[in-house]
Amino acid sequence: MAKDNTANDEQFSRLQNLAESSSDTSLMMLNINRYKRDAAFPDGEPYRSYMTAIERSVGAVGGLVLWRTPVQGCVVGELDAFDEVLAVWYPSHKAFLDLPNADGSREMFRYRRACVDKAHIIELSDQVPALRPSNT
Repeated sequence: MAKDNTANDEQFSRLQNLAESSSDTSLMMLNINRYKRDAAFPDGEPYRSYMTAIERSVGAVGGLVLWRTPVQGCVVGELDAFDEVLAVWYPSHKAFLDLPNADGSREMFRYRRACVDKAHIIELSDQVPALRPSNT
């Protein structure tokens, strides 16, 4: 897997510390993905299977894919050639870190390896009400 698809150890450690603390809060992860040609984004079976697997495994930890949208272009910066942005809400940092053990996660990560060429996952606070699901 490309270096851009691997975890930042310092940030991962920070997430673990938050997950183990009494101040663990909900959060949103912004996923910026470039897909492999074989994923057949946006209408191909591999891509659709990946999205179904994401929704299942994220739901298994209490999270929710809030939205996803194709990238039209990069006006400022160097994120050209990315295909899609997904906003995924998690009820806690612990829930996010539990994702690899969630129901359906093996399938989801298998599809991720098959479909995602490059990814950036950015942690956002969801403390702004507009960034939270309406049922929280």
